[in-house]
Amino acid sequence: MARIDIDTIINALFRTTVLPGIIVAFWLADVICLATCKICILVFVVIFIVLPLIFKYSFALQKGILFLTFITYPPNLDLKRPEKSGLYATRNFFVTYRDQEEDFDVDIAVWHVLPNDLVRRFGKELQIDETTLSNMTAPEAVRDKVDGLSKQQSAKYREIETILHRANLNLNDEATQKELFEQTLKTSSNDIVLYLHGNTASRGASHRVELYKMLRSLNYHVITLDYRGYGDSTDVSPTERGIVYDALAVYQYITSISSNPVYLWGHSLGTGVATHLLSLLTDMSLPGPKAVVLESPFNNIREEICAHPFSKLYRHLPWFDFMIISPMYDNQLRFESDHHISEFRQPVLILHAEDDAVVPFKLGYKLYRVALDTRGKAWGPIEFHRFEKTSHYGHRYICRAPNLPEIVLGFFRTYRDASY
Repeated sequence: MARIDIDTIINALFRTTVLPGIIVAFWLADVICLATCKICILVFVVIFIVLPLIFKYSFALQKGILFLTFITYPPNLDLKRPEKSGLYATRNFFVTYRDQEEDFDVDIAVWHVLPNDLVRRFGKELQIDETTLSNMTAPEAVRDKVDGLSKQQSAKYREIETILHRANLNLNDEATQKELFEQTLKTSSNDIVLYLHGNTASRGASHRVELYKMLRSLNYHVITLDYRGYGDSTDVSPTERGIVYDALAVYQYITSISSNPVYLWGHSLGTGVATHLLSLLTDMSLPGPKAVVLESPFNNIREEICAHPFSKLYRHLPWFDFMIISPMYDNQLRFESDHHISEFRQPVLILHAEDDAVVPFKLGYKLYRVALDTRGKAWGPIEFHRFEKTSHYGHRYICRAPNLPEIVLGFFRTYRDASY
């Protein structure tokens, strides 16, 4: 044990002093002047000591670096008009709830994207142009399955028809939109996907919109939200607890209206939200969703920070854990999916691309192995689908995989009526 401690100390001292040592050596060899040497050492101290110290004691900075709410794209995006993002027949609205711990009201901005079978059936009443309707087809590999589901729903459309056939119908009226879209949740038998996005940008980011379009083509309702601090939701700094409760509020909004199966879909940081939410629902003894999809997940924030490109400059410092990791854990910024995944019974589908540079493939696979080892034998199965690096899907574009619709439809249909 003493030998291990000595080796660790020697290694830490080497890593700490090697760069200043090189700078001093250059000065001694007259490669640089004394003033340049002092400036270089000062820069070293600021970058590798002062900034980590500021990070350690600044909760605001920790949250800013983790959630990246200040990064927004695409530019000039009007979130109140989802049609500008290519999403026809989509409602923009807010779910408001009281955060009891923080003692303030939170407005969560939400999009509800109607499934394509409803849009096809009511295209004229919804004022969808003919070109859009003619291009509205399900992916070839699953078309028969989707169409089969659609034909079973015809008798349940009457309440929707009653609203759409009213005289002087105004689809831009908020009250009419609320009644219409909530009626589609009540009376159609389409299943529902609640999408939880990762950090940066908003629910209107282009890669997220691509996924909504794929899911609606499979005839799912898609409900997507911006957590506090993102998009046009309440402008307060997010925390792990806060955004999990934001997701809970939207999930409870859905289940208060519809008894149809709900599935969670988390991407990147949203996978940590999804697993934490499922754990919370279990702890609260509330009915949970039927299954969860984890796209590009990490196992916990500690290992994700160590593997993230942003930490490359700091991860080998002896004080990295003390100044970067531990303070975040002390402030409950953990996103421990490898812990939460053993606390709920629902089936899990993990999707990960081998060329993911933001959340390395190995972290998603670690989560899968932990789930296999810790989840109950009678619980919902866990599936893992890898996407080869030659496909170049990276961190954001698994939604473009030609076989994704078949994977998703097969997974949801398999566990739609299962109970665990």
